[in-house]
Amino acid sequence: MPYVIQTQDKPGAANVRAEARPAHLEYLTKHQNLLLAAGALIEDDGTGGSGGVLIVDTDSRAEAEKFINEDPFTKAGLFQKVTVTRWRKAFFNKEKLI
Repeated sequence: MPYVIQTQDKPGAANVRAEARPAHLEYLTKHQNLLLAAGALIEDDGTGGSGGVLIVDTDSRAEAEKFINEDPFTKAGLFQKVTVTRWRKAFFNKEKLI
């Protein structure tokens, strides 16, 4: 059963996000085999970035926590809050699973 990782940026950390973004994207690409989905939380007009959601395909909380702890955004001190929650797929990829 996968884990959902929700992140919330520290207030006023847009510069930290911008500086660490290339390394963050490289990290996600390197580990894309673990990702069911990933993306930033943005404004309705498509601007900004205030956090993110990652769905990691692992049955291990320790692996999910290791994954986010090694993310360049985490290492840069971007996040105010990180939540790791086990997730049960009920509907996925336009399919009903329950």
